[in-house]
Amino acid sequence: MPPVLPAQPLVFVDLETTGATATVDRITEIGIVEVNEEGEVREWSSLVNPQTPIPAFIQGLTGINDEMVAQAPTFAELAEEVLSRLHGRLFVAHNARFDYGFLKNEFKRLGLDFKAPVLCTVKLSRQLYPQYSKHSLDALIDRHGLHMPARHRALADASVLWQFWQVLQRQIEPATLQQAVSQLTGRSSWPVHLDPALLDELPERHGVYLFYGDNDLPLYIGKANNLRQRILSHFSADHRIAKEMSLSQQVRRIEWIETEGEMGALLKEAQLIKQWQPIHNRRLRRSNELCTWRLIPLQRGDEEGLQPELAWARDLDWGEQHEVYGLFGSQRDALKTLREIAETSQLCLATLGLDKVPKGRPCFGYQLRTCSGVCVGSESLTAHSARLQNVLSNWRVRTWPFGGPVMAREGGSWHVLDAWCYLGSARTEAEVQALLRHGRPVFDKDTYKILVSWLPKLGSVISVNDGEVYSVSFPASSDTPD
Repeated sequence: MPPVLPAQPLVFVDLETTGATATVDRITEIGIVEVNEEGEVREWSSLVNPQTPIPAFIQGLTGINDEMVAQAPTFAELAEEVLSRLHGRLFVAHNARFDYGFLKNEFKRLGLDFKAPVLCTVKLSRQLYPQYSKHSLDALIDRHGLHMPARHRALADASVLWQFWQVLQRQIEPATLQQAVSQLTGRSSWPVHLDPALLDELPERHGVYLFYGDNDLPLYIGKANNLRQRILSHFSADHRIAKEMSLSQQVRRIEWIETEGEMGALLKEAQLIKQWQPIHNRRLRRSNELCTWRLIPLQRGDEEGLQPELAWARDLDWGEQHEVYGLFGSQRDALKTLREIAETSQLCLATLGLDKVPKGRPCFGYQLRTCSGVCVGSESLTAHSARLQNVLSNWRVRTWPFGGPVMAREGGSWHVLDAWCYLGSARTEAEVQALLRHGRPVFDKDTYKILVSWLPKLGSVISVNDGEVYSVSFPASSDTPD
């Protein structure tokens, strides 16, 4: 297959630095290989005075020592030259987050906001050669027979990336290569209002992401098992789904919070949506009318039975409550569900308090044969109440099964929980105590459902008060009909 000219100007970049932290360490050498649309290649490199000592380990790795950089220009002196070579080109680097992050921080120190579309050759190699397990620069050199005159020198490493690109042009179909590049850079669908640098910063971890518009109120909050994939999926679908198109047009900023696992992401998502009420979120938004059914005594002549009574969440001591059934977002939902239960289980609407009929007269359901006849004495009140209690038992809201607040471990952090409420996540004892002092939030249906589902998967929790370990096992139950 003949080589294909680049569809856009490229710049292959490699840096040598004093360490691995872009906000603290400094650049000691820059190597750049520029390739324009006609395939013309220009190379440029320079040592950089980092204005700080180079650690002995780094000197041994790169061969660049303090004496070599003592008379070299500082980054501030090179900034204009570097910027002119990078401007308007696709920034290609191996482990691109490292090199791009260092350059962005160096420019930031000078008051410049550097932005460029970024392509990581580690990720590109993984996508195009999934049969291989290693994709380091050394692995690419060995696998593809690339020429390396001086490993860990900036221009030599940048030159190897240009050689790798040429290998891809020979081995990979142009359409396949372009598709992989578009997917990894997100250029085909990334909103024009967003910083393209974010594309290489998005982590591939569990977490919660927040889309912002022109102000500080989130437009949308979501949970992800892979933040990068989930965020990009919003924009890859924006031409097919009206909601995604609208969101893509409005978003101006993205933030994210990484979590240790999926449970933490679910809890944080529910917490933040209740806090901010984003306009593009429908699920998990706060319901100020949360209610439930409880059974109260009913006396009819000499018979004793039970009748449902609507109870409002704000009036209950959640965690301590007993014998309440279902969690509903509104009174309307609660009444509708109870009617459906009555009709499918031949319960009497009049006895349940849902219909008013004269004493001793059949309810409307009896005439439709959806009532077993307790209203006319065909069934005892005791039997009817027992059947009602049995039907509702699958929806019983659980009391808090522990003696107080507990900690549930997920990865390297602890989720602090009390009475079905999520207080927050912590890594130290001091952070746990700070969460406890802040107090419990309002009981939330969605957090309750998450905890009922996920706590048994963790197997055990630890009491905050006395360190006792509780095993977690809940019987199957619907709990919260939707």
